[in-house]
Amino acid sequence: MSKLRRFARNNGLSLAVFGLFLTFLACESAAGLFAYNSDREDHGLPSVSYPQFLTSGRFIEATAENWESEFLEMAFYITLTSFLYQRGSAESKSLTEPESADRDPRDTKDLSRAPWPVRRGGWVLRIYERSLSLALFLLFVSAFLVHAHNGMRDFNVEQIEHGKPVVTLAEFLCSSQLWFQSFQNWQSEFLGLGAMIVLSIHLRQRGSPESKPVDAPHSQTGKE
Repeated sequence: MSKLRRFARNNGLSLAVFGLFLTFLACESAAGLFAYNSDREDHGLPSVSYPQFLTSGRFIEATAENWESEFLEMAFYITLTSFLYQRGSAESKSLTEPESADRDPRDTKDLSRAPWPVRRGGWVLRIYERSLSLALFLLFVSAFLVHAHNGMRDFNVEQIEHGKPVVTLAEFLCSSQLWFQSFQNWQSEFLGLGAMIVLSIHLRQRGSPESKPVDAPHSQTGKE
């Protein structure tokens, strides 16, 4: 097997997911440009170029708004599944059997292959054993700030077009528009997540690690 084929096989899932991400991002930008220019024409304003649209508050705000909800969902999902259970769901840890995810790294006998933070121990390990959720929460905060800043930019463009005063970032952070944009995305993410948790109790997807085995009883909790 060639190095390229081996790389594609070993990283197929991330390559496919990020490939779809880039494809849909390109489609979003193309459709967004058309919609944005159509809206500008309705207001008697000149059209903008594709590069101008990509750096506009409208495009960046809309994109970051969705990213923030995804990162928030996954951060809560990783955190909640570490201590909450759902009987029969493939997304839950077992109610009765110990899970390898709960293993205390401080009890590991052979540290030769363990990540450096585990071998280092102390406060480094305390942070590392929660690093996944911390990273996702940090990405959420970053995306939220990008959303807020560029939402303010787009809002102020509309304010100027209508002869109204512009607002500061602090004022926009207190506006109903920002929180309407955020909450409508946040609620949809948790609806989708909740649906996956509950549907995996009775439904199956053969070959997916996110599903229980097809012949597993509905009461089985977890994937094994």
